[in-house]
Amino acid sequence: MGKNTPQAIRGTQDIFGAEAEAFAFVVETFERVRRLYRFRRVEMPVFEKTEVFARSLGETTDVVSKEMYSFEDRGGESLTLRPEFTAGIARAFLTNGWQQYALLKVAAHGPLFRYERPQKGRYRQFHQIDAEVIGAGEPQADVELLAMADQLLRELGIHDVTLHLNTLGDGASREAWRADLVDYFRAVKDQLSEESQERLEKNPLRILDSKDPRDKPFLADAPKIDDYLSDEARAFFAAVTSGLDAAGVKWVRAESLVRGLDYYRHTAFEFIPDEGSASAAALGSQSTVLGGGRYDGLMESLGGAPTPAVGWAAGIERLAMLVGAREEEPADLIIVVEDDARIAEAIGLICDVRKQGFTAELIASGSPRKRYDKAVKRGAEVILSLRPEMGRGVTTDNLEAGVLGVLGAYR
Repeated sequence: MGKNTPQAIRGTQDIFGAEAEAFAFVVETFERVRRLYRFRRVEMPVFEKTEVFARSLGETTDVVSKEMYSFEDRGGESLTLRPEFTAGIARAFLTNGWQQYALLKVAAHGPLFRYERPQKGRYRQFHQIDAEVIGAGEPQADVELLAMADQLLRELGIHDVTLHLNTLGDGASREAWRADLVDYFRAVKDQLSEESQERLEKNPLRILDSKDPRDKPFLADAPKIDDYLSDEARAFFAAVTSGLDAAGVKWVRAESLVRGLDYYRHTAFEFIPDEGSASAAALGSQSTVLGGGRYDGLMESLGGAPTPAVGWAAGIERLAMLVGAREEEPADLIIVVEDDARIAEAIGLICDVRKQGFTAELIASGSPRKRYDKAVKRGAEVILSLRPEMGRGVTTDNLEAGVLGVLGAYR
């Protein structure tokens, strides 16, 4: 590589080989599971008007204030590369008249962008899978989403993670709880970490999930949401937990699990690796594998009518780390051309084999004497070598029928 060769941008990655196979396995499994649950595929723009994210995520959040890739286009409009999926999907729901399809179940995957410090499993361009149910105010929607997430993780072979679950109550419950939290933490403000002091004014719920040792002594005695739940909110959470039990999804209560933004209601959840597990070791401090919650107030913040909704997202890179490196599966068939006069015959034959749904590879370059050895190293269920002395009295049709017969026996 020459000294003038451009380098990759910090916080981006080029994915190849066994890592790319693990990445593809995550996406393919997600696509298969979302079809089982009848979620419709959506493709969203990679950039939106900046206000879409500023209004939905909140001007005071770290994402909006520090992490967004925003730029002015040639028309003078402020645009932002999407840092998450939900806001864009909510915008599309309002601007495209998707209300007619409610209850709307949609799924997406693709790249997202955040300007943050790159670290293990976290990149400036990263990728997520995302599932949302819009227009469903019933707890059954939460249960279905969580059952889908649980099944996805199991089918990826990730068994050492557990669903951590909490309720934020309805709007009235949450506001009463929030007010008492502010009073409680304000009394000890000078002893809190700088970050929590800042959050006290802007985003007080987030103090509850602080990892700073200075905040820990005050968290245990902080007001608990259960003391503020309305009868309706309590019944909603009970319906979610009983539904999860019926679906066979294991969960634990996590009272410190919160969502800071005002439009979040009721269910908040994360799938977290079990302590001491292989997944915990693989991810290190980046512990959440998949997370989400109910965001019944989001549509109103974007100027729409009140619309209940719930969703989750998961980082593909993190899931791929837990899946582990996956080697590409060997081809069903390798055709080796040891006689260059038979290349056209080989091309016709391999195209027909692929049309029958078999994976096939053609080796017809380099020294003819070394081609067969190359095929053996790559490995395949069947290796067919086309040599000068072969094929007298054998038509291409007969050869194709024989190859397909042998491949069919392996399937």
